[in-house]
Amino acid sequence: MKLGETVSAVRSNRVLLGDQVRPAVILIQDGKIQRILKHTDFSGDAACEVLDVGDSVVMPGVVDCHVHVNEPGRTSWEGFWTATRAAAAGGVTTIVDMPLNSIPPTTTLGHFHEKLREAAEKCFVDTAFWGGVVPGNQLELRPMIQAGVAGFKCFLIHSGVEEFPHLTDCDLHAAMRQLQGTGSVLLFHAETEVQPTSEQNGDPTHYSTFLQSRPDVMEMEAIRTVARLCLQYRVRCHIVHLSSAEPLKLIQEARQAGAPLTVETTHHYLSLCAESIPAGATQFKCCPPIRGSANREKLWLALKEGHIDMVVSDHSPCTPDLKKLDSGDFTQAWGGISSLQFGLPLFWSSASKRGFKLCDVVRLLSQNTAQLCGLQGQKGGLAPGYDADLVVWDPERQFEVKANVHHKNKLSPYLGVTLLGAVRATIVRGQLVYREGSFCAEPLGKHLLVPPRRNQVQL
Repeated sequence: MKLGETVSAVRSNRVLLGDQVRPAVILIQDGKIQRILKHTDFSGDAACEVLDVGDSVVMPGVVDCHVHVNEPGRTSWEGFWTATRAAAAGGVTTIVDMPLNSIPPTTTLGHFHEKLREAAEKCFVDTAFWGGVVPGNQLELRPMIQAGVAGFKCFLIHSGVEEFPHLTDCDLHAAMRQLQGTGSVLLFHAETEVQPTSEQNGDPTHYSTFLQSRPDVMEMEAIRTVARLCLQYRVRCHIVHLSSAEPLKLIQEARQAGAPLTVETTHHYLSLCAESIPAGATQFKCCPPIRGSANREKLWLALKEGHIDMVVSDHSPCTPDLKKLDSGDFTQAWGGISSLQFGLPLFWSSASKRGFKLCDVVRLLSQNTAQLCGLQGQKGGLAPGYDADLVVWDPERQFEVKANVHHKNKLSPYLGVTLLGAVRATIVRGQLVYREGSFCAEPLGKHLLVPPRRNQVQL
């Protein structure tokens, strides 16, 4: 079967159906899953293009709902062509593009239309889009919802780029009033400025110096604000890239009080720890920061207990010069980690050692992420009526991250690392877009415009 061709059926001895792995044949028609049969019930016919993957696992494709593509305006950092190829190579069948760091950011209806034009015919996987909330754009929010944005992102601290300023209390209330009754969701970069406890004058090449400049209390105080707003307005709110385990109790209390509040963490907070970051290794810098190993284990426990809803990449690339590797200065380097291609094996490499099952992978990387951005029932599941978005992978197979990086800029803290779980093939709406290191010749992904949601959906 050639890349780019439409697959009529996928057969495997290990298809994940619910929480069970068993032999099955997935029948596909018009890009949708039509039926799922037992091996013995499938006779096939000459016109049926069957992809038999043997003992490889077949699961719903990953839905990565936190990806910075940066096109237009900073395409040298990343663009839709390279980002979505990397996604396909990692078993990601849907990405949701963040409203920054593109120029212009996706903060007006006009900018959203510009983003759609730039992304046209460049996406190898399906792509949805977040809008952004910045000071003064509250009247743009409802038109963007009607146009199909999945929801909105905002910052409570400097975003790192001047064209996407953070919100004041007044701005937050104005945005919340606009979002009431829409069913849309507001995503928060949940850090806020706090008074420094001591002079920050350590060696800038030591990771500990940077870590001390972004203490846990910055996340704690920001999440306290988010929880209060969420309860006051009953607007769906979501905490992106939680790095600190300290606010988890606060989040649980808000949920128990009725707040429609969800939370994600990322692969780097689950895979890396502060104690192991070498001096000058600025490829590890991100905001919020990677914290200590004890904190990491608390995040894993929260995942297991259901207190963290999903895991995403927060793929935030830049050109190598912005990482300041020549000086090794953590205080000056761009904060962001590239991992879109490796999210599935990164998660599985650590999760499998902690007792997580394949059904947990789907719940945390596909099902809940699809639900957050309004794609439930279409993405993130293996059942009749869902898009035929499939990842074929070998959970037992190891590979080393080296020359096989498809992001535009290859710098990553995972270079040279051996991971568990190799992706063999990726199918998007029944079309074979990636297989064994090769891609279809032309991008086959489409834009996902999310219909307005009147009713709040909680995970």
